[in-house]
Amino acid sequence: MSTEPEPSPLILADEARADRLLELLRADLVAADFTVPALEALWGEDAAAALHRGERVPARRVLDARRREHGASADLATLAELFVLGVAVPRAELAEALAGLGVDGAIELGLVGDAGDDGDADVTAREASVRARRDLRPYAFADAYGSAEWWILSDLGELALGHALGEHHVLGVGGASMTLSGLMLPTPARRVLDLGTGCGIQAMHASRFAEHIVATDISERALGIARLNLVLNGIDGVELRLGSLFEPVAGERFDRIVSNPPFVITPRVEGVPEYDYRDGGMVGDALVEAVIREAHEHLEPGGVAQLLGNWEYRVGGAVDDGAADGLERVGGWAAALEHWVVEREVQHVTEYAETWIRDGGTKPGTAEFDRLYDVWLDDFAARGVERVGFGYVLLRRADAAASDAHEGRLARLERLHGPLGANDAGLGAHLAECLAGHDRQAALDDTALAAARFTTAGDVTEERHYWPGDDDPTAMLLRQGGGFGRAISLDTGLAALVGASDGELSIGAIVAALAQLLEVDETALAAELLPAVRTLVDDGMLRFAD
Repeated sequence: MSTEPEPSPLILADEARADRLLELLRADLVAADFTVPALEALWGEDAAAALHRGERVPARRVLDARRREHGASADLATLAELFVLGVAVPRAELAEALAGLGVDGAIELGLVGDAGDDGDADVTAREASVRARRDLRPYAFADAYGSAEWWILSDLGELALGHALGEHHVLGVGGASMTLSGLMLPTPARRVLDLGTGCGIQAMHASRFAEHIVATDISERALGIARLNLVLNGIDGVELRLGSLFEPVAGERFDRIVSNPPFVITPRVEGVPEYDYRDGGMVGDALVEAVIREAHEHLEPGGVAQLLGNWEYRVGGAVDDGAADGLERVGGWAAALEHWVVEREVQHVTEYAETWIRDGGTKPGTAEFDRLYDVWLDDFAARGVERVGFGYVLLRRADAAASDAHEGRLARLERLHGPLGANDAGLGAHLAECLAGHDRQAALDDTALAAARFTTAGDVTEERHYWPGDDDPTAMLLRQGGGFGRAISLDTGLAALVGASDGELSIGAIVAALAQLLEVDETALAAELLPAVRTLVDDGMLRFAD
């Protein structure tokens, strides 16, 4: 754990002055082509792969070669070396790369500072005079509204710092934040709450479909950085509020809540670092439970909350709720709301502890790593925890018309630990389609469902497997190319029904024809196939034809 003082909040007292400086910075970044494609082209595939592994030497070697060249890429190389790799650069080179903002403007914004004689051989060799004080890098994405690219400010990471992160570190765009942004329903919303906004990335994504966003965080520094990111990228309609969990929005309701909460399960023991961006200060998985339980009071009728979370699997239900199964425990927390919880993976406590101790920058094989490892395992043992699950939580408050209707109520707990389907724009559009399909089919009784016409989704294919020489298949599968990449086992009747679902005939007409062809009772066949149709609609594999 780093002992150096945390950096001051990245926020200027004169917000108008900060906004003017950020406008200049934006123009400079555009002029330098500081974009994801340009960076990838700058240092190449191999160096980019090394960066993803946390190794910057290959990229630095490429940039050293670039510095010996002259051309349009010089400014890009300077910004890449300074902000992405965390290497000091000559003041004169930065002055050229940030011609509008200038070095003094970058210092005023808290982006860079004098490198000084900090013992870095690269600094001495190149007589560099400025070093990044914040991480600044381009971020590209695609969603239901198309492709876009922003610049994201955050605190320097372990690679640039050269030591473990500080406890008040403000994280940039990580794997979890990209997962959540990809899960967001892209349907329009009037008011959205981003609970625990961090650097502001979820609020920024929500601005693609929302009229007004309230973004909260317990960290004043995080809100300061979030504000700079919003201004830097020209995003309006976001209100920032300071406070813990739902306290800043007491008595308010929203059409949508999104949250990448600090869900990491951390021992509450002195000497264990607690990072603002991942640790919520509660024991075990209590923070995720609190967010799920309290969401009901802050959702409008029909409103949806989406969050990521961890949950504990406990031996023999060794706690008050008596539940050992982690996924079932989440279902209990969400019982007041319609819910769809997807568990994506489960880790043994040893693997979980290793993951998050390393995440803070503590190196394996050190005495400090071993000390933290013991504390972590002691904490899990005290609660009888053997494994920890991770997944996606979708909650919905039923509207007035559906509040008393329990039949067809959305209540799904799923373990989907395998690979996802191909979702270039994220899972959000698929989730929205599944919810709409579920609501429509759940509102129909069997007679009305039988009168409906369906088509097979365009990403669905059928697989048949045969023993060599056999005429009849030994196994038939319906496979989803997008979404969750589901594979559904088929029998003869369901395979024929799906194959005939081209939007022309009703389900009832198809069932009647199949009953005659297979020489079985039509009523019995309908009783078997109609529930399967409902499931395929819920999964986005069958769609209403009109």
